Amino acid sequence: MAGTSLPSCLLSQGPSLLFSSSNQVSEANQCRIGITSGKRCRVRCFAKKKISFVDQILDYIEGGPKLRKWYGAPELRPKDGSLSGDDDEFEEEAKEDDLDGERNTVFVTDGDSDLGQMIILQLIVKGARIKALVKDKRKALEAFGSYVELTSGDASDERFLKKAFKGVGAVISPTEGFLSNVKSLRGVKHAVLLSQLSVYESSGGIQAMMNNKAKKLAEQDENTVISSNVPYTIIRTGKLENNPGGNQGFNFSTGAAAKGSISKEDAARICVEALSVIPPTGLIFEVTNGEEVVSDWEGQLMKVMQRQSDKK
Repeated sequence: MAGTSLPSCLLSQGPSLLFSSSNQVSEANQCRIGITSGKRCRVRCFAKKKISFVDQILDYIEGGPKLRKWYGAPELRPKDGSLSGDDDEFEEEAKEDDLDGERNTVFVTDGDSDLGQMIILQLIVKGARIKALVKDKRKALEAFGSYVELTSGDASDERFLKKAFKGVGAVISPTEGFLSNVKSLRGVKHAVLLSQLSVYESSGGIQAMMNNKAKKLAEQDENTVISSNVPYTIIRTGKLENNPGGNQGFNFSTGAAAKGSISKEDAARICVEALSVIPPTGLIFEVTNGEEVVSDWEGQLMKVMQRQSDKK
């Protein structure tokens, strides 16, 4: 199921579907997601034991709860979804070398955002081990259950970051402002940054004034990751839209991001697919929705990387 995409009717509902209290399932009821003709989603409730939203998605995709273990749901964590219990564990962690152990976890920043949630769901379906930085751990725990290790903290706090990055091999940052606060990506093997810099640079008038702060953060993020000595992939997308993904092709031409747009679902998928190709030093490319159909993402990214190499 490595190439499985989540149904658009689920992802396109964004945070209102995942984090809204109106969508929480009571102890006495369980909501199941079904498909009717015309690809419309229908929710039916039955009197059964409560399961998480992500479990419902996996039941829908794979046809039953018995297969959830194939997705590597980890052991239960504290009720608040935190990385650890208390401050004493910080002291314990400080004594350990954070480069020890296997680094096979993907760290997703801004897990509360639309893009962050979409990326997390795509990673769950791929069976990845996931840590996520969120603002509200309780709501995130209700949404993702035990499939995601949750943490909250300040990216500029080296003590917090050392703990959060323990076991992390790759970082996906879908929104601006995180990487520019990180003083070191020591131990990380691959950083993936979704950047809206091309969109901000092409805006004018009042829109340019409104985007000024975001533009500076995007510039700082890109500069930070480029100078980090960590292999990186910077994905410069066009304007992000709430349209369902998977319905259009792509455009990887230079200058496309300043003029075009891309659905958030498609942008999230590209961030996840970028993990399959680690460049020797760095890869920067633009992408919007377009006419080019991509069936082999690893091959496509290798082609984009070769094109960048030929220009140097």
